Amino acid sequence: MSRWLGIPILIIAAAGLAGALLLAFAAVIVYPTLPSLGALTDYRPKVPLRVYTADGVLIGQFGQERRKVVTLAKVPLLMREAIISAEDERFYQHGGIDYQGVLRAAVANFLAGSKVQGASTITMQVARNFFLSRKKTYTRKFAEALLAMKIEHNLSKDQILQLYINQIYLGHHAYGFEAAAQTYFGKTLDQLNLAEMAVLAGIPRAPSAFNPIASLKHAKQRQEYVLSRMYALHFITRDQLKQARGFPLKVAMAQESSTQLQTHADYVAEMARQEMYERYHDDAYTMGLNVYTTIDSHHQQAAWKALRDGVLAYDRRHGYRGPEGFVQLPEHPTDDQLDDALQDYGDSDNLKVAVVLDASPKQVKAYLKSGAAVEITGKGLKFAARMLGDKVNPKQRVRRGSIIRVEKDAKDAWEIVEMPTVEAALVSMDPQTGAIKSLVGGFDFWRNKYNHVTQALRQPGSSFKPFIYSAALEKGFTPATIIDDAPLVIDAKTTGSEPWEPKNYDGKYDGPMRMRMALAESKNLVTIRIMQSITPQYAQDYITRFGFDPKLNPPYLTLALGAGAVTPWQMVDAYATFDNGGYKVTPYFIERVTDDRGRVLLEAKPQQAGAGAPQIIDPRNAFIMTTMMEDVIRLGTGRRALRLGRKDLAGKTGTTNDWVDAWFCGFQKSLVAVAWMGYDQPHSLGRGETGSHAALPIWMEYMGKVLKGAPEQIPTPPPGVVTAHIDPTTGLRVAQGGIVDYFYQEYLPPLEQPVQPAWPGTPVPPGSQWPAGSTPGAAPAAPPESAKDQLF
Repeated sequence: MSRWLGIPILIIAAAGLAGALLLAFAAVIVYPTLPSLGALTDYRPKVPLRVYTADGVLIGQFGQERRKVVTLAKVPLLMREAIISAEDERFYQHGGIDYQGVLRAAVANFLAGSKVQGASTITMQVARNFFLSRKKTYTRKFAEALLAMKIEHNLSKDQILQLYINQIYLGHHAYGFEAAAQTYFGKTLDQLNLAEMAVLAGIPRAPSAFNPIASLKHAKQRQEYVLSRMYALHFITRDQLKQARGFPLKVAMAQESSTQLQTHADYVAEMARQEMYERYHDDAYTMGLNVYTTIDSHHQQAAWKALRDGVLAYDRRHGYRGPEGFVQLPEHPTDDQLDDALQDYGDSDNLKVAVVLDASPKQVKAYLKSGAAVEITGKGLKFAARMLGDKVNPKQRVRRGSIIRVEKDAKDAWEIVEMPTVEAALVSMDPQTGAIKSLVGGFDFWRNKYNHVTQALRQPGSSFKPFIYSAALEKGFTPATIIDDAPLVIDAKTTGSEPWEPKNYDGKYDGPMRMRMALAESKNLVTIRIMQSITPQYAQDYITRFGFDPKLNPPYLTLALGAGAVTPWQMVDAYATFDNGGYKVTPYFIERVTDDRGRVLLEAKPQQAGAGAPQIIDPRNAFIMTTMMEDVIRLGTGRRALRLGRKDLAGKTGTTNDWVDAWFCGFQKSLVAVAWMGYDQPHSLGRGETGSHAALPIWMEYMGKVLKGAPEQIPTPPPGVVTAHIDPTTGLRVAQGGIVDYFYQEYLPPLEQPVQPAWPGTPVPPGSQWPAGSTPGAAPAAPPESAKDQLF
């Protein structure tokens, strides 16, 4: 009997031995064909392109794999223990294959009747992630096991764990635990608490199901498993377990295009991305480039808020337009149905999108994209009050199913607002180096990626006048030159089409006035007469020094009033020339580029004012123009800026026909900034929406914040500039009294009135006055040579 019993045992033993021999033979055959471990020993992961401010604040990240490589020493011990508890509790005991784990998983799966446990070790997962496909075949599993053993023989346990921590996929394009910490919680690994660590450690088993953005419920279930295993393995105490279980998770709803960013600089980040792509193509997104821009995060945040505040203030002045859209809601909608209603709409920072659940003139109840229900009452309804009555057109009425915007006011109460349709831009620069300090290309990058700073060619209006006045200074005009502010008609022969009768903005005319005051008060008729005198061709040639495209600014009289086309980028560059003493610096926004190991690949070498940058206008010209633009703020159209309480500000307002574009371009010794507002499809901003009313407040809010506490820097006259007392009415020099003004030393006004020219309708000699009895606006006859000498 015993003999017959031994036969099956022998057969089983023989089969086992044959199987073992077969496996050993297969291992001998397969092992030499396993891939080299070079990818592990010389680890070079696909690291995304990152963009930073000059002071190291992350403002953009690009690449399909969000990754931040960290050394094991920088990973908190609790984080490492959470990972081991969740994925491979015997990691430091086995040699790549956990045979106890395999047996335990086999028993558990047999008893459950399905696969409820896996036996892959951390080492096997590293093998799979680096070298093998995820296809579930016996061949792949066999190769995975052999490769795991090979890895264990060549790398230390800490090296393997470090590779795993940096390489594993954790959902939402996050690769590695550092990137996942930033994606889901807006923190670095060393800032996480135990509850958050347990959530991350639970994700690798099923990244699409267990990440907290996809399902907070499933993430918490997996978190509970990880915490329980940590406690069972004595990694944490009972008190730690209890505290972690009760900790409320706050998940950062990261956008697909970036991790949680600390300042709003999306347009700058996109500019950097384009620059890197042009140079490195697709490799830019995987080689771990770090782009350090010239942007100052304090300046950038101030610029972003100033632009947002200015645009919203404009929007409020023009009234509520009505809901963004409407959806049909069932009588008792579920949260899923309400979420579906909002899926095509996105929040715009503090402007939250909501669907109205109930509306009356006294109260509006709404559901936010975040899942919160809010009530708006009292002052919060004021902006939209006229759209809450039953008599309003249903297409404009705020009613059940309306898609609206809400935000919290200063007292933390909800109010109805709206998404503006107008656009704006703000850019600032260091006038000495050309380094861009801040750049906001529009109200919301995620709504409109068109960069209005660099791409929007718009008419500059009166903000272009300083360049015409600067050209006039080179032709012998002075701030005291008297020019007539009177009606003027340009005949069809001159215009080439039809007669042109330009007007001042306010329709008023003040007669003969000094050129300084004409700029301060932005007198169109004076500027046109200056252009007539210096000639449009000379003016066009002159403005090209500042970087303006002559093709977009043709040599017609209308150039005097800013009828050409410029971008805010060009304007901030051009105004810097007045600020820095006459030098043409080149704007730049990338300071340096490093690789993933910190080696510098590219570095800016700017030509600074006075140290390499070309001098394009006389420093005396730059100084006198600066003083004239100081008077724009002190006495003229920019006087609103006096509220900043500084004496070292200069600039010029700009408004185009029918209030289509509003500008303010201005500077202080260390900073030049340009603000613009308008519609993408040009149409009127509305009556009275001038540069002073629409653009200047944006510029003021920005400058007020970034210059707060900075000492005033009053410009000093360069050599060759002299002062003289003049009669403010005639512009002539007086021995005493009058007012003091600045002049080129060779263009001092005369002490006595010169001989009056015999030809009417043209500007008078610099420092003189318009001739008595002349006919303003009449077509000038050809002046005699003597008159030309007096004029130029």
